[in-house]
Parts: sequence; C-alpha cells; structure tokens
Amino acid sequence: MATLTGSGRLVTVFGGSGFLGRHVVRALARRGWRVRVAVRRPDLVGHLQPLGNVGQIHGVQANLRYRASVERAVAGADTVINLVGILAPTGSQTFDAVQADGARLVAEAARAAGSTRLIQMSAIGADAASASAYARTKAAGEAAAFSAMPDAVVLRPSIVFGPEDDFFNRFAQMARFAPALPLIGGGRTRFQPVYVGDVASTVAEAADGRVPGGTVYELGGPEVRTFRQLMELVLKETQRKRALVEVPFGAAAMLAKLTAWVPGAPLTLDQVELLKTDNVVSDAAIREGRTLQGLGIQPHSMAAILPTYLYQYLPRGQFDRHKTS
Repeated sequence: MATLTGSGRLVTVFGGSGFLGRHVVRALARRGWRVRVAVRRPDLVGHLQPLGNVGQIHGVQANLRYRASVERAVAGADTVINLVGILAPTGSQTFDAVQADGARLVAEAARAAGSTRLIQMSAIGADAASASAYARTKAAGEAAAFSAMPDAVVLRPSIVFGPEDDFFNRFAQMARFAPALPLIGGGRTRFQPVYVGDVASTVAEAADGRVPGGTVYELGGPEVRTFRQLMELVLKETQRKRALVEVPFGAAAMLAKLTAWVPGAPLTLDQVELLKTDNVVSDAAIREGRTLQGLGIQPHSMAAILPTYLYQYLPRGQFDRHKTS
C-alpha cells in the first residue's frame, strides 16, 4: 500500500477540483507536496485522491466570498495557489466577488498566514481598462496579489486545452449535431492555445521556487491560430464536414442579449467583448523571457494532444480513423 510521502511541505490550492486544478494537484503531488484542496464542496473532491499517495491530498471547505473560510484554508500552508475563475457570473458568483474580491481575500490570508509563496492564475487579456468585466476583474486580482505579496507569481495563459477542456470539447460536441459552426466576428481573433499539462508544470515549478516572483508570465502554446483555423482543426480531428458561418460582432451581441436569461447560455455579452481582442503572448513577454520557453518548458502542440481525446467525437467511434480502406 502506498504511504504518505515524507515531505512536510503543505500547499493550499483554491479551485483544485476543476479542469486545470486536477492537473495542478497531480503535478504537485508528484513533487512530494502535501496538497490541501480548498473548494466550496469538499465532499466532491474524492476523484483527486488517487492522484497522490494515501493521505497526501485532502479537501477542505472554503468560499472566496467568506474571509474566515479562506483564512482557515491557508493556515499553515507554505504556498498558496489561487486557480479560481469563472467565464460567466451566476447568482452570487459574480466576476467581482470571485476574481477581484476573492483573489484579494486569498492574497491577504496568505500574507497573514506567513506563506512564503503566492501563485495567482490570471488570463491573457487581463486589463483594468478593458470593456470586458472578465478581463477587468482578472487584472484586479493580479493587482491584489501583488499588493499583498509583492513577490507573487502571476500566470496568464491563453485558451487552456486538454481532455476535459471547455473549448475544443464544446465545439466538437456542437459539430456532432449542428449543421454549422459560428465564427464570431468573422473568426479572425487570434489565439495561442496552451496544453493544460504545461500550465500545471509551470504552477508546480513556481511552487518549488523555480519561477522568479514579482512579475507576470504569459503562457501560450507553440502555435498561433485564428478562431476560424481552430474550428477547421476541430472538424478535421472529428472527421466532420460543417459550414463555417461568419457572425458579425453586432449580431453576436444581439444573440447574447436575447439568450442572457437562459442558464448556461452558449454566449454572453462579455465573451463577445473578449473576442474582439487577440489572445496571444505579447512581444514584451517573449523578449523578457516571461513565457513557457523562457522558463525552460517546451510547450506541447495541439497536433500532439487533440487526437488523444477528440477521437470520442468521430462519426463511428474511436477506432474510425484506424479502419483500413
């Protein structure tokens, strides 16, 4: 039977049960960290425990809207990692409450607890002057992290992809039934998708103290592609023929307004706003080495990863691409 590793290092990971979180937890466990996963529903993090040895990973209750729960979650932690973020607000889980005020509570609690490192997950496009509430509150979260702990590490990834992602899986699923895929704004927005495992490795490197603090790192994969090219890639990987229909930003905004009342609406006004700006690593970050490559991490390509999970959307199952003629 596996036993708990001998390391006494403790890390608290807020948002550790999500798509990115589970990869981060696994990367930390492999490096010997004791991992405390801080989530609103700790009874639902059982799926994380097999990622480490017995007793190495455990869940605790915490809600970023309640200071006391955050302070309890970071007590005694050497390192604190905040991965919490939302793509659309629901009820009391607003952008301000989660990505701005919540990040501030985590940073202040980490400082008060005497934690030596704070890692804040942000996103490329974070901008205090943005018309997007998502981008503004991500920037506010960054500012809060640096205000509380000036040597914090802030990571800004582009679209994160991997087996459980909400981007390629969503459009591959849509392509199974819809006659066409939409190209918001004509599909000209550029992205630099980054593999979830590479982001998790960066977080683990930062936790180990191998990433200089006090700055912002921009994480992108080896390829820059337009939204249209990404949709073409989805269709290629799933072996489906679908029309690609250009939807002007104005029409997309109108659609978002009409469906705003629908729970889990496929498109929000804020997302339309985000799509007006390219989501790629900046020239400054490349020049200054604030990238995956600058940290010595060679990013995985989409061609290497997408076939490992998009096969489930093939017309006749996962072995369809292997059938002989």
